[in-house]
Amino acid sequence: MSIKRIVPRKQVQDRAAGRANKKPATKREDLGLSRRLQDLREQVDIVLPEMAARIAALEHLLLEKQFCTRNDLIDARQFVRMQEA
Repeated sequence: MSIKRIVPRKQVQDRAAGRANKKPATKREDLGLSRRLQDLREQVDIVLPEMAARIAALEHLLLEKQFCTRNDLIDARQFVRMQEA
């Protein structure tokens, strides 16, 4: 029987060298997080005006049906602003 020699592979060495040139994992994660953050910003930019319009429509109906006065709505907005601060 012939003896088989183990020949070192150059592919393994090339792969290790290729990894050194890539960005570190933290930078890739940061890139992924910034993409997700940008997507969330876009969603908020779309949803926020729609929500504001719905609230305005609701306030209009409350006034039209005389469930509350304009001063009640102003007081309610002031209360919410105080809670946010």
